[in-house]
Amino acid sequence: MSDSSPDFATLSLAPELLSNLDSLGYHAMTPIQAESLPPMLAGRDVIARAKTGSGKTAAFGLALLSRLSVADFRVQGLVLCPTRELADQVAGEIRRLARSLPNVKVLTLCGGAPLGPQLASLEHGAHIVVGTPGRVEEHLRKGSLALGALETLVLDEADRMLDMGFQAAMEAIIAATPADRQMLLFSATYAEGIRPIAERLMRKPVNVEVAEPHDATTIRQHFYRVADESARFEALRRLLLHFRPASSVVFCNTKRETDEVAEALNDAGFSALALHGDLEQRDRDRLLVLFANGSASILVATDVAARGLDIDALDAVFNYRIARELEVHVHRVGRTGRAGGSGTACTLLTEQEDYRLARLAELLGEALETEPLPARAVLERAPFTPAMATLQLGGGKKQKLRPGDILGALTGEGGIAADQVGKIKVLANSAYVAVRRDAAAAALDQLANGRLKGRTFRARRISR
Repeated sequence: MSDSSPDFATLSLAPELLSNLDSLGYHAMTPIQAESLPPMLAGRDVIARAKTGSGKTAAFGLALLSRLSVADFRVQGLVLCPTRELADQVAGEIRRLARSLPNVKVLTLCGGAPLGPQLASLEHGAHIVVGTPGRVEEHLRKGSLALGALETLVLDEADRMLDMGFQAAMEAIIAATPADRQMLLFSATYAEGIRPIAERLMRKPVNVEVAEPHDATTIRQHFYRVADESARFEALRRLLLHFRPASSVVFCNTKRETDEVAEALNDAGFSALALHGDLEQRDRDRLLVLFANGSASILVATDVAARGLDIDALDAVFNYRIARELEVHVHRVGRTGRAGGSGTACTLLTEQEDYRLARLAELLGEALETEPLPARAVLERAPFTPAMATLQLGGGKKQKLRPGDILGALTGEGGIAADQVGKIKVLANSAYVAVRRDAAAAALDQLANGRLKGRTFRARRISR
């Protein structure tokens, strides 16, 4: 961030919030924060276009906390998110921002989790609720959630919630909020479906749009023409074997294509996972753990499934075909080269799609040319394998397991070296640990035959 970026201290925020921001290392504001925070803090409705990774969560999180009356133990802020992963990320960030304020309770209400614990938590009260539209609407219908005291409503990734068919649920929730509540709408694209919601339900909203183009030196875009549909997969193989990215996402336009491409990549010797909206939450969680910890190198995904995911440090993005909406193409490309890193974006297209390339060039304001694919000789290279493998333990937070316990069990007497252990993620009743692939057998033996917290837990390898 350059020195010319405005500082959070210039905002009318409580001293406790400012000192906490300082301790978190948040000093200069990102462009979306600098543009959206002043009107939000002034109580205005705001429509902001902002991509994942732009600092939007901290922006609306500070707006929520600045209006909070901690002594009033009722729901004053509600954030709707399209997926459980995004809701968990948002709730975590708001808790970090609120840690200098006494006794602020942030509650997550998402589908895919049992209702019982949520009902018990709601009975004890909460200041801010972060949730998915379906589950929040369910609690409203049951009478377990009351929004009569709501001060601020946030729709995060509003365009994606519409894509996922949540419009009816969103409108039912909005109808249950006070007419004078503040409404903040954050979206990566300004899809047509958002316009009527904004016009009907927001009061003279301030529009915030920050142009954050990717520096060509940071993200290198390549466009490759393929002869026909049957040539797409071989072209993808050539590109993967040429660039050999440690982590990449292959974007497909349909769920069926996502499954087909992932299966074909695995048959060709790669390590690929298919991510789309038909997956059960448990399977989705497992796939994302494997990809995030380096046990799978390729995620094949639809746009709807990949939006809202906290995927950092991607080496490359491959567009199996150009996105139907050109703004979505720009969003895909922005997944790589984040936080100042470099990245590669490759797009496949047939001659029949040249008109879309021309429209994309017009949108970006630059000339876009196709280039030859890497030579066929690259197909003789061996597919690359991930550096890590993942082991799953049949115990988690409810069994009092912590990451340190698992690390200690792995590296104890006769165990593996600490530098062979990667990310450890502990969930309610299970835990995942990444280990170097060549140490996986020894690590599994160490966990299966050792003891954690004085007891033995079932362990198994779940990655290829």
